[in-house]
Amino acid sequence: MNTEPLDLGDDNSLLLVDDDEAFLRRLAKAMEKRGFAVEMADSVAAGIAIATARPPAYAVVDLRLEDGNGLDVVERLRAQRPESRIVVLTGYGAIATAVAAVKIGAVDYLAKPADATDVTNALLARNDGLPPPPENPMSADRVRWEHIQRVYELCDRNVSETARRLSMHRRTLQRILAKRSPR
Repeated sequence: MNTEPLDLGDDNSLLLVDDDEAFLRRLAKAMEKRGFAVEMADSVAAGIAIATARPPAYAVVDLRLEDGNGLDVVERLRAQRPESRIVVLTGYGAIATAVAAVKIGAVDYLAKPADATDVTNALLARNDGLPPPPENPMSADRVRWEHIQRVYELCDRNVSETARRLSMHRRTLQRILAKRSPR
């Protein structure tokens, strides 16, 4: 894996916003090796504060944070520094949130676990072509499982409500939830 510093121009500031502390630190270290000047935030409030005080040239923002929605940070950063390049990360890949992220100014949308190479490629890609396909895309079974888990969490882990919203039988949903996630 190539981690040599890149030529990022005059401004190599990067804001990382994620509430997963271990992931945040690993990504920060990897991005520093690539030449970015990293600032970290573990909440929407901290991300907005940094975006307001010192708007960075680049940002990587998790969609779901403990204190709210990462899109709020994206909106603030876009208002403060319209030319910034922003990538949104999420553990739950959903088309609607990807569209919302791109509409408010994100240049790309990556599903976790994204590595530093994926993030760097997304931040530095120019809009002159399509990005390369992912090396290890999620299987269709995994995408289905992730969707079910997301709806289950949004329904506050209520099996009956989740089954109703997914138009499936409650017992079928219980069997799916009892199994391990597919690869």
